[in-house]
Amino acid sequence: MKAWEATVRKTQAAAKKRANTIFGTSYAVDNVEEENEDEEDGHASGEVYHAERFLPNGDYYNGYWADNFPHGNGKYWWTDGCMYVGEWFRGKSMGKGTFSWPSGASYEGNFKSGFMDGEGTYTGANGGMYRGSWVMNLKHGFGLKDYANGDSYEGEWSRGAQEGDGKYQWKSGTFYVGEWKNGKISGKGTIYWTNENLYEGNWEDGFPKGNGTFRWPDGSFYTGYWSKDAKEQNGTYYPSGSVVVGNLEWDPQEVFNNDLKDCTVCPAEKVPIWPSQKKLAVWSSSKGAESSVRSRRMSVDGRIDAGVDKDMSRMRLSDGASPHHCSAGVLDRGAMAGHDSDDTFSGLPVEGMSTRGSPLRIPKVVKRQGETICKGHRNYELMLNLQLGIRHSVGRPGPPPSLDLKPSAFDPKEKYWTKFPSEGSKITPPHQSCEFRWKDYCPKVFRTLRMLFKVDAADYMLSICGDDALRELSSPGKSGSFFYLTNDDRYMIKTMKKAEVKVLLRMLNAYYNHVRAFENTLVTKYFGLHCVKLNGPAQKKVRFIIMGNLFCSEYMIHRRYDLKGSTFGRLTDKPESEIDATTTLKDLDLNFIFRLQKTWFQEFRRQADKDCEFLEQERIMDYSLLVGLHFIEASNDDHTPPGARTPVEPRNQNFSSDADNGGSETESVPRLSRADVDQLLLDPERWASIKLGINMPARVERTERRNDGEVQLVGEPTGEYYDVIMFFGIIDILQDYDITKKLEHAYKSIQYDPNSISAVDPRQYSRRFRDYIFKVFAEDT
Repeated sequence: MKAWEATVRKTQAAAKKRANTIFGTSYAVDNVEEENEDEEDGHASGEVYHAERFLPNGDYYNGYWADNFPHGNGKYWWTDGCMYVGEWFRGKSMGKGTFSWPSGASYEGNFKSGFMDGEGTYTGANGGMYRGSWVMNLKHGFGLKDYANGDSYEGEWSRGAQEGDGKYQWKSGTFYVGEWKNGKISGKGTIYWTNENLYEGNWEDGFPKGNGTFRWPDGSFYTGYWSKDAKEQNGTYYPSGSVVVGNLEWDPQEVFNNDLKDCTVCPAEKVPIWPSQKKLAVWSSSKGAESSVRSRRMSVDGRIDAGVDKDMSRMRLSDGASPHHCSAGVLDRGAMAGHDSDDTFSGLPVEGMSTRGSPLRIPKVVKRQGETICKGHRNYELMLNLQLGIRHSVGRPGPPPSLDLKPSAFDPKEKYWTKFPSEGSKITPPHQSCEFRWKDYCPKVFRTLRMLFKVDAADYMLSICGDDALRELSSPGKSGSFFYLTNDDRYMIKTMKKAEVKVLLRMLNAYYNHVRAFENTLVTKYFGLHCVKLNGPAQKKVRFIIMGNLFCSEYMIHRRYDLKGSTFGRLTDKPESEIDATTTLKDLDLNFIFRLQKTWFQEFRRQADKDCEFLEQERIMDYSLLVGLHFIEASNDDHTPPGARTPVEPRNQNFSSDADNGGSETESVPRLSRADVDQLLLDPERWASIKLGINMPARVERTERRNDGEVQLVGEPTGEYYDVIMFFGIIDILQDYDITKKLEHAYKSIQYDPNSISAVDPRQYSRRFRDYIFKVFAEDT
């Protein structure tokens, strides 16, 4: 009887489909779930077989299938007209395939985790075409672009825009060969007009800026400093030897007004939706479950949409699957959490077909760190003094800084004292604090560094000196330094020893040249070095540095690691019950390999080499790589609708490994919902916020260490992957190899393996540090 009923249901569904084809009516599939469920019968978990799926929302799939997901070659058609034909891997477009839009646009090439990634060709609806390299839906690497209007570009791309060396040719025949930055002609390059005139020199934002030469076919030329501002233009005209009377009346502004008038670069085409943003209507068998359980939508990159069917507890895995194993990337959260989930932690799904080891537990709530410094706090007056001094230093009028600083600006003696009496003075305001003196170290250098790091002076003062108080971490770090955070979490203020100040002033010139030469440097960004001297019997001096907070982000930091590449003392001494999202873990706590996209990994290796060479030359050691991880799946709050925000996430995170993690407050700031996370990841316009070590989409692979009695610095990969947003940078760069560290090395080397301790010669430290981080960071293949 059951077999006969199943046959009738299939016949009815087929009849409705034929009726839809004949009459053009909507195909309402009442019994699609039963039809698909019957087709699942007889297939073991993990078995790959050919299937046809008419999904409840109207989507259609035809191809190979395994455990309720596309797996192998297949075609998926969405009701909006988009279609993907190609290779799948556990519900993700992975490998070679073709994605087409209803507008007529198409992409043919490689896919990775749902993204256009690798070599591929995009043909726009307007006829434009790009052939080249892609990374996560964006043109990245070498590529050739033919625009619909007849223009073309061949060269390097970065994050969707021209960046590096390239050639752009206009349909008129005029062409430019040279450097690009963020989609605009910038740097050194030459433009050749069809009338054989040419300009060779420096460019900025698409126009000549700086030193350059304009040449005519007859051999005459004009050379000098170029600018769109006629007041800044300055140069000399040189007639050709064959010309008796040169063009002495020629105005260089004609180049901007006439010659370059039609030389505009075509803008990038708009793509309404990216392949990775498309959702799959993934059907799950409802056998034995309540009839109300419906299908879930899942993005092409394999993540479940938080906006549909919130009741995770009622989802079933594929037939016969154990609740402690995942099926094609979908897990039962309660099972992953050991049926012990609460409001604080949730189990995290992984990409593999099964999990090994204990479940990864990710906190849903991270309380805000630090104690607000209010009136009555022991450091309240120090905070007022600091804010008064910063406002005075930054707000003091002066000429706009130049990037080319004189050697005298770096002189350690270049410091200025200012007295702040309580009643005020000609240059200082009255205040309620005690009288104090304020010192600025190398103010011209730090003002220029702030400009180099694109820090707006008004925003800088508002962050540190605004109405909101600073927050102090509850106790000093091992070095004895105290740490303070601004209320908006942008900046961290650290008290310093006199020896550290001397080291920074000694290396300041080299530091400035390094961060100027390498825009993507991983070393700490410094914005100001100051000293407060309190009046009174003690005459106490407090020196402090202002630096950027690496973890200032809209993303919750779920895990953080301080990595050095040594083993002695590199295990967190807290009991497991006290370890939370604010705990800074160490080398022997690390159980992940960080996998970056190919181009990012190559850039990471290059920059880490440059940064370590710089620190080695300055005789610096004992620095760390601070790493923060935001697990994307943990953003999927089952009770939070798309776009909603729940007040459970702080944005401040410790910058230095030296800081203690106590002293949390109950106050919190908005946390991103899952929809917000997807928007940040998938909208190319938001990629401007993604830089090396900042807001980087990546994957981590879980590792396990052998239990053979030996200390294993890097564990063995398990095949379990998690999608994350990564933050990382090199911190604690002010420890030189002084006599104290040399004695520490000599003493510990007697008791322990010399290669296991942190205090080693800068050359050995740099080599060991790089060897280690290039093992825990790898290319995502």
